[in-house]
Amino acid sequence: MEAQDLELLEKYASSDPELKTLWEEHMLYEKQLEKLESKPFKTPAEEQEVKALKKQKLDGKTRLHVMLDKYRNM
Repeated sequence: MEAQDLELLEKYASSDPELKTLWEEHMLYEKQLEKLESKPFKTPAEEQEVKALKKQKLDGKTRLHVMLDKYRNM
């Protein structure tokens, strides 16, 4: 994420619970993905979990960027 986006998050997350929740979810998905992707071998279930987490993370990131665009244009 860009520095400008991180600054906006710091500035508005405390007053916007939806923005804060999206950011926390994004970070949680990232940590879960790092943990799974660090494994040298993954079970088929873990591979499916990685795909699902990536989709959730992308969806959340898209929504996060929409909200940040709103704050950028204020």
